[in-house]
Amino acid sequence: MSSPAPSPASGPAASGPGASGPGASGPGRIAEAGPLSLCAREPHVPADRLVAEMVPPPRFDSVRFSTYVPDPGRPSQSEAVRVLEGFAAGLGEAPATARRGLFGFGRSKAPKTPAGPRGVYLDGGYGVGKTHLLASLWHATDAEPERKAFGTFVELTNLVGALGFQQTVRTLSGHRLLCIDEFELDDPGDTVLVSTLLARLVEAGVALAATSNTLPGKLGEGRFAAADFLREIQGLSAHFRALRIDGEDYRHRGLPEAPAPYSEAAVTRAAHATEGASLDAFPALLDHLARVHPSRYGALTDGLSAVCLTGVGPVPDQSTALRLVVLADRLYDREVPVLAAGLPFDRLFSEEMLKGGYRKKYFRAISRLTALARDAAHLVDPSRK
Repeated sequence: MSSPAPSPASGPAASGPGASGPGASGPGRIAEAGPLSLCAREPHVPADRLVAEMVPPPRFDSVRFSTYVPDPGRPSQSEAVRVLEGFAAGLGEAPATARRGLFGFGRSKAPKTPAGPRGVYLDGGYGVGKTHLLASLWHATDAEPERKAFGTFVELTNLVGALGFQQTVRTLSGHRLLCIDEFELDDPGDTVLVSTLLARLVEAGVALAATSNTLPGKLGEGRFAAADFLREIQGLSAHFRALRIDGEDYRHRGLPEAPAPYSEAAVTRAAHATEGASLDAFPALLDHLARVHPSRYGALTDGLSAVCLTGVGPVPDQSTALRLVVLADRLYDREVPVLAAGLPFDRLFSEEMLKGGYRKKYFRAISRLTALARDAAHLVDPSRK
């Protein structure tokens, strides 16, 4: 599925400093305009676009179960494919008016409280292909695109903020499947909100699938007083059958090391020479991310061919680090290369951060940014394309 066209309401980037568009083609115009700037963008995303974009992102548009390559030494990977194929087949067999149990078996009409879990939950480390499998499930489910939804946890909570709780329930209740990537509970408000939302959707017959680095019964652990919200967390856990997926990070399996950071001069030259590239100082970008809601980070990257950063250094605090994680996810989803000058990406987060409750998020961000840095090497050395 192709990437959605940038919204006319995507903010100052469409006309601000360094903007380019249909009339900005040609070597002379590109050189004159210079690179784009993420810091010049303050995207506004209408609610109807939020709903329309609940599909797998460009990187996962063409993935299928058949394109997932299980590690022979990790039987849990092959088992996950088998279970998910059965899950998709069961959903496809259910008629539009039916409400069935897991894998399509059970009553033709759902009881008020469905027996057993109505969803599947993929738990595993970063880089084992969980998002690949989740997107494959979305593609394999025999339902019209408007009757199945795919989004990150952040995008789902933002949808509730944009539409309101009741309208979100009405919008998603007619769906056959809701896929939630990067399922995390970082604060008590999200715990109560999502617990209530998913309970309502399960009652309406919506099947659920989610990915996370944390087992459903452990959500929120190390981040807030999860014990105070045990009922909500256990309620969430009851909706899912957990599948553990073991393995190594496929993004770096058998590949050469990521390129070291480049000089600021090299990054700046590449940004000016690459049509559709952005160029920002890393500290300024981190400050700008605090002014843009994380749910809009996808729109922030609309139309970019590459992100070029100068002055990359340690992330100063946890709030900033978590925003950077979301940006890294959106860049990775959209296959936007990242060319950087300064500190290597594996030194962005402090030792304290890498040992804390969000460590798995930080390791995922390092993994994805490293892959994107490898993708950007040809911007400096065309022979590496």
